[in-house]
Amino acid sequence: MAIEVATPVYEGPFDLLLHLIMREEVDIHEISLSTIVDAYLAELVKMTQLDLEIATEFLLIAATLIELKTRRLLPGKETVDLDEELALWEERDLLLARLLEAKTFKDVAKVLAVFVDDADRVYARVVGVDERFSDVMPDLLEGMTIEKLQMGFIRAITPRPRDEVNLFHVSPIRFTVAEAVEELMDELPRMVRTSFRSLTTGLVERLEVVVRFLALLEMYKQGYIEIDQIDRFGDIVVEWTGIGPGDSGPLEIDLYEG
Repeated sequence: MAIEVATPVYEGPFDLLLHLIMREEVDIHEISLSTIVDAYLAELVKMTQLDLEIATEFLLIAATLIELKTRRLLPGKETVDLDEELALWEERDLLLARLLEAKTFKDVAKVLAVFVDDADRVYARVVGVDERFSDVMPDLLEGMTIEKLQMGFIRAITPRPRDEVNLFHVSPIRFTVAEAVEELMDELPRMVRTSFRSLTTGLVERLEVVVRFLALLEMYKQGYIEIDQIDRFGDIVVEWTGIGPGDSGPLEIDLYEG
């Protein structure tokens, strides 16, 4: 049961009145709260039994209307703090959310009431299988032959083929970092100073360029070369410095490949 309101500017459910005030379609200054309260109290007198749900809803919405009207009637600050303004909007949104939630429960209750009413008119079958057919079982071997049974047994014991991952899209490893380091160790002492672009001019595949770059990083890490890049995205300058400090053996390469 919704609370009905009748005023000179509005007539209808009480929660809808609050919603219209929030949307400023009805001016709260033109709503007489005392008239609404008097009408509500008169309805309570007529009721033989108090509905707590209706009373609670009325108190919540009436308190909110009083707060809204008080804020608009009393003089406020010339400059409203942003946090206070946001808090007011948040309170309004919370109230609207509660009203929408209440409406949702009311609508669901109506739907459930329809389901209950429909279920009251349904009579389910309560008897079981006819006694004449209670001992009748289907013939599970109907249509079965020795050949079909043999084929089914063979299918059951035959191992399933394993799933294989197709690697046709993976490029084969043809260039290793160790091989690229060996080539650079032979070329750079003669060139002394060069650029990365010059070292990769004759390479066709991108993978070869990547492997050669990794080889230069290995040589730089072990102190065989110096690397410099003057401009952002500019060419990389490579300079041979000789055997790394404290290195008396062959160049050690990390075990990763291109």
